[in-house]
Amino acid sequence: MSIFPAETINVSDLILATETAADDLPLAREYAWDFDKNDFLLVNGKNIIVTGKEAVKVWIWQALNTPKNRYQAYSTSYGNELALLINQGFSAGALRSEVERYLKEALLINPYITGIKNIDMIVDGNKMDVGFTVTTIYGEESINV
Repeated sequence: MSIFPAETINVSDLILATETAADDLPLAREYAWDFDKNDFLLVNGKNIIVTGKEAVKVWIWQALNTPKNRYQAYSTSYGNELALLINQGFSAGALRSEVERYLKEALLINPYITGIKNIDMIVDGNKMDVGFTVTTIYGEESINV
């Protein structure tokens, strides 16, 4: 008796399945967000719906501004743990590595996001600015937090 299945798996079928998975996703939709005011964008007192890349951008903003496991309204995989890096005394290289890991953990749970690259960090005293490029099924978008 073998532990392997009797049927062989064709690798090209697996590759094709992952390529078509993005096609099976519905159009991304979120309520529009005013990033400057950090609040919903309203027109005549009503919310606006954005779709596609703009919706993914809103989702990213909200995920990066929501601490992980703090609010019961969200699943345990939603949000980020970047605040855990405060006052840890990491070297620049270790801090960069941890920021990259936390960003990927926070964002790659979204099926519309396929990758994160070009992470740029600027540390100025107690403040850290992070910029990166996120690859989505709708294209790339530059993000600054």
